[in-house]
Amino acid sequence: MAPGKQGFMHMPPDAATLAAQRPPIARSHDTGIASARQIVAGAIGNVLEWYDFAAYGYFASIFAKNFFPSTNGVVSLASAFGVFAAAFLMRPIGGALFGHVGDRFGRKQALVTSAGLMTLSTTAIGLLPTYATVGALAPLLLILLRLLQGLSVGGEFSASIIFLVERAPPRRRGFLGSFASFGATTGILVGSGVGAIASWLLSPAELQDWGWRIPFLLGILLGGAAFVLRAVMQDEGPGAGQPSGRLPLIEALEVDWRDILRGMAACASFAATFYLVFIYLVTMMHQVDGIPVERALQVNTICMILLVALTPLAGWLSDRIGRKPVMLASVLGTIGLAIPLFWLLTHHDPLVVLAGQALFAVLIAAWGGPMEAMLVELYRGRTRCTALSLSYNTAFALLGGTSPMIAVYLVSESHLTYGPAYYLMALGAVSLVALLTIPDRSGQPLR
Repeated sequence: MAPGKQGFMHMPPDAATLAAQRPPIARSHDTGIASARQIVAGAIGNVLEWYDFAAYGYFASIFAKNFFPSTNGVVSLASAFGVFAAAFLMRPIGGALFGHVGDRFGRKQALVTSAGLMTLSTTAIGLLPTYATVGALAPLLLILLRLLQGLSVGGEFSASIIFLVERAPPRRRGFLGSFASFGATTGILVGSGVGAIASWLLSPAELQDWGWRIPFLLGILLGGAAFVLRAVMQDEGPGAGQPSGRLPLIEALEVDWRDILRGMAACASFAATFYLVFIYLVTMMHQVDGIPVERALQVNTICMILLVALTPLAGWLSDRIGRKPVMLASVLGTIGLAIPLFWLLTHHDPLVVLAGQALFAVLIAAWGGPMEAMLVELYRGRTRCTALSLSYNTAFALLGGTSPMIAVYLVSESHLTYGPAYYLMALGAVSLVALLTIPDRSGQPLR
């Protein structure tokens, strides 16, 4: 008997029909493009943020003369680094503010807003009048803009870490998350490079008169690129459209306070080492070793290139063998090698100084590569942006931004050439204890 209409309706579909009904499979090429866009969108804000912070640190002696003139050069320089530290003190406030935005309204909103604030304040610094023009108003305006930058940085780095790591496959979190530090280091590298070029092209008088403005005015290019890239990206992670309830800050402090303290202590060594080695050492090479500013910036730039190259490698390695082995090697190396490396740094030969700073770069990369994934894996998704921002930014506010100022005091006032090394060793011990208490969740589902 010939099949009826009903029979045809119940026949299984052929292969062509099944293929048409299947959802399209993302091609590896498309996936690669999406991953590349995600990395660039997440990291470019850090390039802008740390480009500016680096530019200020490298021209600290010029800011000291233009905004904090004094008959005592050490006082002027300490004042300039004091403003550098003051911006860091705003980071916990920025972390709480943008952490709330990230946990309540989404990571994208936090990233777009922080990049816009940093672009405006960076450009404004390049337009500031000096003390010779408006007197005491000049340092007050500089302090205000630096505080706004600190507020912005407080939200930028932690939000970008979470944006990158939450979207990464479990076995690639260390590698993809490391691009937050990669972006920050690249920003410092670009700042160092621009400083080196300006010092090479301009005379010391021209650099002090108007050349120092160039890096800050160029920052608007990075800011515009960051805004465009982030304005079109999707936000599908925790925090996008999260229902209202308790404030993320209150919930984080009530529930996650132990992990916040652990994360803060773990970041102590990295915070101090990073800014002491790549911000203060440019000044130390010039004042203690007698190396010309342009040569000191060149040495610093070479070591920054090394750090940029090694950071993703350390993140990749942490995906293979775990976060703890890589990070323990870094902190133990800092404790054991701080004095020998500072012995190298206090020599007048630029090549010997280069060797000391390069070895410090290796230790910093071994921490900065896995750190992002370790912190994201430590906190719960609901309050992750707030808790991570508080721990990371508080450590950097108390220990990162103040490290150049402390180093100036130890070397110039207390005449302790190895004082900064002892300081790094003490903070390394704090981070070591904290790191031993943090579980290694490499490759595991996020909390």
